[in-house]
Amino acid sequence: MLLENKVAIISGASRGIGRAIALELAKEGVDISFSYLKSSTEATALEKEIKQIGSKAKGYKVDIKDFDSVANWVKETKEYFNGLDIVINNAGIIKDMALMFMQKEDWQEVISTNLTGTYNLTRAAITGFMKGKNGNIVNIASVSGIVGLPRQTNYSASKAGMIGFTKALAKEVGGYNIRVNAIAAGFIETDMTVELKDSYKNEMLKRIPLGRFGKTEEVAKIVKFLVSDEAEYITGETIVIDGGLALV
Repeated sequence: MLLENKVAIISGASRGIGRAIALELAKEGVDISFSYLKSSTEATALEKEIKQIGSKAKGYKVDIKDFDSVANWVKETKEYFNGLDIVINNAGIIKDMALMFMQKEDWQEVISTNLTGTYNLTRAAITGFMKGKNGNIVNIASVSGIVGLPRQTNYSASKAGMIGFTKALAKEVGGYNIRVNAIAAGFIETDMTVELKDSYKNEMLKRIPLGRFGKTEEVAKIVKFLVSDEAEYITGETIVIDGGLALV
């Protein structure tokens, strides 16, 4: 197994891309600490599935926007699993709306969850990584942060911020043998995309050269590569997985 005996902490992993990442890493021997916000049923199911694979797992109900709660989650994770090697900043939300109609709360909640949440989790883990001179961070961004999409000024801003955060931190901590990368995902089949209007989905499909939405497992495999030794000379990069959408 590529990553046996490593410990990963993943935000927002009870479903969607986060869940796929947790399962993919568990198959490679990684023990998984993950956060969820609402569904304890989904979290319990993921714990059980990871344990059946043969890795350790524990879900924590954490609001990623709360600095102190996230810091406590990291502390408890390191105590429970006896270490921490990998951080995956995955938790994210969308509240799409034309800017002229967007309420202050819609802007703030998306920025606080997607971007400040990334800061909260990374900040809580980075000191330990620097002391141990080892660590791996992957931020799940979006092509919206590269090309921008209408009605997504809040989401695009948060994901562009994550990409800038990735580049800056990679330069800051590279000397400590810590790698920091991002994935800019396009339209991936998750609960988020299910909720999109059919007319909008059909329009987006026309703009994707490969003619389909991506699968969560496809994103998870890129994460697995980035946190493995096979990618040990890659840092500060943003890997685009979007079926060619950003090319159009």
